[in-house]
Amino acid sequence: MKQQLLIQKTFRTLKKDWTAWILILPSLLLFTVFVWQPLIEGVVLSFYETKGFDVVSFAGFKNYREIFSEPAFRMALINTFKYLFWSLLLGYLIPVIVALILNEMIHISGFLRFSVYFPSIVPGIATALLWVFILEPGAGGIMNSLFQKLGIPMSQFLQDPKLTIPIIILTMTWKGFGATAIVYLASLQGVNQELYEAAITDGAGIWERIKHITLPQISSILSLMFIMQVIGVFQVMSEPLAMTDGGPNNASMSLMLQSYLYGFRYFETGKSMAVSTITFLILIILTAFYFKVKNKVEKE
Repeated sequence: MKQQLLIQKTFRTLKKDWTAWILILPSLLLFTVFVWQPLIEGVVLSFYETKGFDVVSFAGFKNYREIFSEPAFRMALINTFKYLFWSLLLGYLIPVIVALILNEMIHISGFLRFSVYFPSIVPGIATALLWVFILEPGAGGIMNSLFQKLGIPMSQFLQDPKLTIPIIILTMTWKGFGATAIVYLASLQGVNQELYEAAITDGAGIWERIKHITLPQISSILSLMFIMQVIGVFQVMSEPLAMTDGGPNNASMSLMLQSYLYGFRYFETGKSMAVSTITFLILIILTAFYFKVKNKVEKE
């Protein structure tokens, strides 16, 4: 009798599992065809010598040796970590701060939500070109024209190697911070309000409430958005392409832009795939390191 019940239970479990597999099969197939297959083919192609989009012969690590010997790639690698620094400083922190402010300003948050979300509607290339127009060097640029009226020395902005990456990240932050802030705001509004009421009763100020209640309660979404921010910044390509074309003197070149140029401007597909593979490996290492540190901190 027990054996029969065990068989029936096992059959029901398998039946449930098969139902689940059937339901997720279309998504798995699409993910395999459009993500895993191109990824694997790209890694394989990085070990081949190519002529345009045609494979010529197996090259081993030749593409990797050549790109590491090129100053443009080394500059792109360094610049990508500069992009990461400025992205975490601006693109990661600003949406959190905005969400915290909106969460405190209950009565006018509806209008502010629309205001901060509006730039996210604008296409990325259009945003980049808009800021190129605003930051145009000389008196023709809107920002320099304003500086001139205020008696402030005009700036070269995107022609200044020290300013290009911060400006590009600021442009991306202006476009994307609203949508990210709304995600944080939704998480903030899920925090138990009784915790805040108890803290206020105990005399806790706004900073104490944020530090001891808000941030711990939304730590999971903060971790997720941190990883998404890192992954996103390693994919920066269209903004520097539209705003500076990687210049001046490769000062704003990113790994993804370098990969794009190898593939679609110089038609060296093998090198393009090698750069993409290196970017993929860096992301895996950074993500694994982050979760290792995070788990260690949580255990302590």
